[in-house]
Amino acid sequence: MAIMVRDLPVEERPRERLLHAGAASLSNADLLAVLLRSGTREQSVLRIAEEVLARYKERGLEAIVHMPAAELTAINGVGSAKAATVLAAVELGRRLAMAPAARIVAVHGPDDAAHFAMPRFQFEQREHFAVMLLDTKNHILGMPDISVGSLQAAVVHPREVFRAAIDYAAAAMILFHNHPSGDPNPSREDIAVTQRLVKAGKIMDIPVLDHIILGRQQFLSFKDKGLLS
Repeated sequence: MAIMVRDLPVEERPRERLLHAGAASLSNADLLAVLLRSGTREQSVLRIAEEVLARYKERGLEAIVHMPAAELTAINGVGSAKAATVLAAVELGRRLAMAPAARIVAVHGPDDAAHFAMPRFQFEQREHFAVMLLDTKNHILGMPDISVGSLQAAVVHPREVFRAAIDYAAAAMILFHNHPSGDPNPSREDIAVTQRLVKAGKIMDIPVLDHIILGRQQFLSFKDKGLLS
């Protein structure tokens, strides 16, 4: 016989613990159970929450950011209303994480640039290559994606990068890409692409100020490491 949440002592139920001790006191499964609200006749809401998390154990909890509604509703006990609640909560959390970055309007160094970009890329499961475009006072004009996938010279072409810079009338740029593995150390391809774009920037008179690789809550600056030249 399945043990339901209602069978637990009041102080052990996720919702009551959240109200008494705060959300930080709950496990991931507990938090998800609060969002799901109820289980089925056969399974408690905690068991369903554990099944959702187990589906993403290989990719980590951040994989839930990209979870399509159809995949969530395929889990027994999760209907469309529950799926909508979970996905809305995930999106709200993502937007809250991005809020501090929105207050950065000018870049004074790699820290500013990385903190602006990190919330946008930290949950991506594929490599994204983007350029932060700056005016003459290093105010951020925009940060368009150039490519998605592998970072290789054949994919990241100077033509696409500098087309974006010209469209924004940029005075300078900072290159960005993420490593979904979480390790921000550059590959040989990363270094080769950077050198190619630095040379193109000198010809176009739109200098490449830095190339920042984003990992999991960490980053690497080519400028700081002396890898731009």
